[in-house]
Amino acid sequence: MTLLRIAAEKCRFTPPRQVTDDTSVLTLKNLVLEPLIRWDDGALRPALFGAWSHDGTARRWRFTIRPGARFHDGKPCVAEDMVHFIEQICNSLDMFGMKWAYSRYLAHARITAEASDVVAVENPTPFADILDVFTEFYICRLTPDGRPLLGTGPWRVLDHTPERDAVLERVADPRDRIAFTAIADADDRLRALREGHADAAMNLERMHVAPDFGQDLAWGRALNTLSVMYYLNCAQGFFTSEAARRAVNMAVDSQAIIDGLFHGLGQRSATIVSPLHRGMQAAALSPIPFDPDGARRLLDGAAPEAPLLIRTPEHMPERAREISERVAADLTAIGLGTRIEVQKDRPEFAREVGRKEMGDMAIFDSTPHSTYRVLNDKVSSVVKGIWWQGHDDAALEAMITEANHAVADEAREMAYGRCLTRLQANPPWLYLFHPIEVFAHRPGLTGITLDGKGVLGIA
Repeated sequence: MTLLRIAAEKCRFTPPRQVTDDTSVLTLKNLVLEPLIRWDDGALRPALFGAWSHDGTARRWRFTIRPGARFHDGKPCVAEDMVHFIEQICNSLDMFGMKWAYSRYLAHARITAEASDVVAVENPTPFADILDVFTEFYICRLTPDGRPLLGTGPWRVLDHTPERDAVLERVADPRDRIAFTAIADADDRLRALREGHADAAMNLERMHVAPDFGQDLAWGRALNTLSVMYYLNCAQGFFTSEAARRAVNMAVDSQAIIDGLFHGLGQRSATIVSPLHRGMQAAALSPIPFDPDGARRLLDGAAPEAPLLIRTPEHMPERAREISERVAADLTAIGLGTRIEVQKDRPEFAREVGRKEMGDMAIFDSTPHSTYRVLNDKVSSVVKGIWWQGHDDAALEAMITEANHAVADEAREMAYGRCLTRLQANPPWLYLFHPIEVFAHRPGLTGITLDGKGVLGIA
C-alpha cells in the first residue's frame, strides 16, 4: 500500500449546494467529486460532462455525461441527477447566507434530461459563458448518514472526521491512499513536513516569515486567480469622480504591500481580473504605474469633504487590516485624509457591502475565475448585482453585451479583452494584487501540481 500524507489548512467537505473557493476544501473536492466541466488555468476540459455542443448560436446546449460515470456507492450518474443538482445550486445560499448569483445567470434557461446521459440547456439569448459557470458545480450525493461524500471522482472517502482528517482511496486501485490532516498554522504544516509527519504541505505562503525554499524540500508555487481589491463607492461621495478613482490607483504602492506583508508572493493587478482570466491575453495589460506625483496632478487639488472612510474586516482577504493601514498611509501622502473602520464579524461585513454600506472604500477579495461572473456580479450597471457599487459606464455596458453574446472562443477573448482594457482606463475599484500560493513536498515525489485556483493536483 502507498500512502501520501498531506498537511492542509482545513479538512472538510462542504454541503452539496455550497460553492466554495477555499483551497483546502477545493483540493479535497477535486479528488473525490468531479466538476461538470474542468477549469484548467483558463482552459476548459471535459470532466463529468465528457462532451458538449451547441446549436451554433449558443442558445441550445447538449452536455453528454462521460461513459461509465458512477457514484462511489455504485449508483450510475444520470442526467436526472445533474438537473436536480443544478436546481439545488440555483436555489441555495452562500456561506454568508446570501443568495447565489447562479439563479440569475440561469433564470431564463430551461434545463432538462434529454436522455439518460444527456442534459439539454435552452436559453433565449446566447450563453457561451455557461461553460465557465459549470466549472464551479461539483456533483455530490449524500451518504446514508447525511454526509456529502459520494462523488464520481478518482478517489473515494474511506474515513473522515470533519475539521480533523480524511483518508481517501483510489477507486482504480484501493492500495493507493491519501491522508489529509488539518493543521491550521502554516508554520506548523511546514514543520510537520520537515519532521517526516507529512509528505506535502499546502498554503505555505501564509507562514509568519517568508518560506526559505530550502533545498531539503521540493517547492511549487502558482499565481492565484483571486483579486485583492477595494470596492470604491461610485454611487456617492468622492469616488463618483473618474479622476479620483484613477488617482487612488496611482497613489497606492501595491508592490510595497506585496513585499511588506506577503513575502513578495503576489503579482500586481492591472484590472478587475487576474492574468488567468478570459480576455487578459487579448488585453495584454500592465498594472497602472505607482505615481503619487501624477495622482496629485490628476486630482488638481480636489479632496473629499470629510476623511475617506475605509472599511475593513480582520481577514478575508488575509491581513486585511494591515493592508488598509498601508493604503491609508499612501492616500494621506497625496493629501487625502482617511479613517479606518474595522468590522470584526466577517459574514456581517460581506452583508453590509452587499447592502452598499461600504463607506468610501471597502477591501474585498474577488474570487470568481470567470470574467463573465466578475462583470455580471460586480461591475455591470445594467445587472446591478449584489456587489455592484454604483459604477456606471455606458461605453463599458455596450462592450459587456457584446462579450456576453459572443460565441466563438476567439471572439469572446477579444470582446472580454476590450472590457478589461476599459476597466483599467475607468476603474471602479482600487486594484491591488493576486496572491501567489506555495506548497512543498519531500524530494522524490512526482505528479503533485498546483493550479490557479489553489487546488493541489495529485496524479
